[in-house]
Amino acid sequence: MISEQQFADSASSLRVEGAAIKAVAEVESSGDGFLADGKPKILFEPHIFWKQLRAKGIDPNLFMEENADILYPTWKAGAYGPVSKQHSRLERASKINREAALMSASWGKFQIMGFNWKLCGVASLQEFINEMYKSEDGHLRLFCTYIKNTFLDDELRAHDWAGFARGYNGPLYLKNRYDTKLRTAYLKHKGQLVA
Repeated sequence: MISEQQFADSASSLRVEGAAIKAVAEVESSGDGFLADGKPKILFEPHIFWKQLRAKGIDPNLFMEENADILYPTWKAGAYGPVSKQHSRLERASKINREAALMSASWGKFQIMGFNWKLCGVASLQEFINEMYKSEDGHLRLFCTYIKNTFLDDELRAHDWAGFARGYNGPLYLKNRYDTKLRTAYLKHKGQLVA
C-alpha cells in the first residue's frame, strides 16, 4: 500500500497534485495494485501480443487456432475476460513466447504496459516484472519515471485529462471515456466531488 507521504513525495517530484496521481491509480486499477492471491494486477492485451510476436519475426497466424482468445490482430471491446483470469491468459501466451507475452500485459497499480519497461528506468523487462511483484511502492516509482520520460507530467499538472488519456492509453481513450473518469476521480481525491 502506498502511504500518503509517498503520494505527496511523488507528487512533489513530478510537480503535480497527489490527487492527480491517485486518480490515475483509481481509473487504471480501481486503486489496487495486487490481487487477493498476491500477484500484481494485470490486463493481458491479445492485440498487443499479436504485434509483439510479429515484431519478433513470429507469425501469429501459426498459433491462432488454439489461442483465439489470447491472440488476435485488432482490439476488441469486452474481450478481456475477468481480472481473475488474466494471469492464466498470460501464462498461456508465455508458452508461445515469454518476452512477447510479458510485454503485452499492463501491470500493477498504474497498469503500465510491459513494452514500456525501458521508459520506466529499469535495466530489463525482467527487472520491470520483478518490481511489479514486489510492492505498490515500486509501482509508484516506475509510474513516476514513466510519466517523466513520456512528458505526461505536463498534462497531469495542467489537468489536461484528454491529453493525458491520449498519451497514456492511446487514441481509443474516448471509447471508454477515460478522460472523464480521470477528471471525476481527481475531483473525488481533491475533495471537490459532490455526491
